Amino acid sequence: MPSLDTEQQLAARLAVLQHPQAQDCTLYRPDENDPEAEEQDLGDGKIVFAGAFKVPSSWDAAEREEYFAGFAEELFVTARIESEAKPGSKAHFTADIGDYVAVTPGLGEVVMYYVHDYLEDDSGCVYVLQRDEETLD
Repeated sequence: MPSLDTEQQLAARLAVLQHPQAQDCTLYRPDENDPEAEEQDLGDGKIVFAGAFKVPSSWDAAEREEYFAGFAEELFVTARIESEAKPGSKAHFTADIGDYVAVTPGLGEVVMYYVHDYLEDDSGCVYVLQRDEETLD
């Protein structure tokens, strides 16, 4: 997925893991072959939210409608996600479209997000997440 060189990847990873506003999260991947099966627990990570997803000014109404698929635009946010496991280890993961992210902002609250898309920039992957409207306790 990311096409950064090793030094850029390491810097992007450390920027997320050491960020003062990084929150704990766990990633889950659904079974492609069995939608009824329990999701695979990919592991724990850190997430840093970057704000609301901003629609490119070049998009027309049809492109917006297709991208958001009937969901409210305010449910879409951008974030950087990094696995806490060492890169190259068996436990390391990279988030992908279709994964679920359980974020624990504090006080036992769990907020679920769906990885809808990702964009790459000079400092790594920026994920577009869709917030699940149900709050889990």
